[in-house]
Amino acid sequence: MAYSNMFLRAAEPDDAMAVARVHVRSWQAAYRTLLPDVYLDQLRPEERAQSYDFANTDSRKPRTIVALDGSLICGFVTAAPSRNQELADYGELCALYVDPEYWGRGYGVALVSAARGHLSSLGFQNVSLWLLAGNARAARFYAIDGWISDGCRRTESIWGVTVDEIRYRRGL
Repeated sequence: MAYSNMFLRAAEPDDAMAVARVHVRSWQAAYRTLLPDVYLDQLRPEERAQSYDFANTDSRKPRTIVALDGSLICGFVTAAPSRNQELADYGELCALYVDPEYWGRGYGVALVSAARGHLSSLGFQNVSLWLLAGNARAARFYAIDGWISDGCRRTESIWGVTVDEIRYRRGL
């Protein structure tokens, strides 16, 4: 029953806590075997919500789109011009998370499509993303959507934990 009550809109400042809940729950489910349990168990939406800036409308800054089931935010995507100097003419999919209760119901597909539309409206013809190494579920999702690894890897510190990531790209 994908898309039954789905509504997409730009994130608003009052959405920070709901987005943070989705973010934390998604990390705790998707990364359970990829990151230490002790780390995942201590993640708190209250801390994460403080880092969002949904009031900024500058097109050169990240833009977040939320997916709602009725009035409940159940997923989000964040897109922006690439932060990677080597891909300065690319857009970047910075984050795509759906609450685990909504996995497999079309929310991720709708969100990634909306992000591509946003980046295309900014004039980008290509987009990249960084995927946590070992995240097979996400790798399958992106492969179905036409993303291909370009072989570039990096090690980053995200939310205080070091992760290995693989870059993917696709045209818009």
